[in-house]
Amino acid sequence: MFNIIISTYLIVTTTQLTLVLISVASIFLVFILVAIIKMYKLKAENKKLMETTIFKDMDESYEDFTGGHLYGDN
Repeated sequence: MFNIIISTYLIVTTTQLTLVLISVASIFLVFILVAIIKMYKLKAENKKLMETTIFKDMDESYEDFTGGHLYGDN
């Protein structure tokens, strides 16, 4: 008798399973959307930072170091 009562509470209907799966999928969809928005914001910030004068000065002061003897260019 006790086993029958417990087994009826453990039965999951397809409607309940569908609702759980939809809710989990919607939560993951929100996480993915937040990650995409954050990625675009970081790209814009990186682009803005690369246009500052600090990085332009670094490009001008760059020296080619591949002409040494380790690279076979004597």
